[in-house]
Amino acid sequence: MLPKPVHLVNELLAFLLELLAFGLLAVWGFRVGDSVAVHIVLGIGAPAAAIVAWGMFAAPKARFPLPMAGVLVVKAVVFGAATAAAFAVAGTGFAVACGVLFLVNTALASADRQSLIRESRADG
Repeated sequence: MLPKPVHLVNELLAFLLELLAFGLLAVWGFRVGDSVAVHIVLGIGAPAAAIVAWGMFAAPKARFPLPMAGVLVVKAVVFGAATAAAFAVAGTGFAVACGVLFLVNTALASADRQSLIRESRADG
């Protein structure tokens, strides 16, 4: 289990990285394609689809809670798409930095949540 201050910082970072992922998908969507219609559809649709999937399956209070493996699949798809968008928008260096942040934060948060679950089962 992470110490309380580290847990709080990692949770804040997780939220900020989610916003970054949605923002990257929007920027990518508004830049891809040759027509205004494609820009609008993808600029709004790509982040909207990611937000809906996240809220339904990966958020702490998800509408349809999944086991940890399912949550990690949703996060991998959203963060993977955001990393690809970062590459398309800003190049390799930024994409690698985003991908590493997404991965490390998700790994820490997942390990921390699993340890909290094990601890609560042991107590109760």
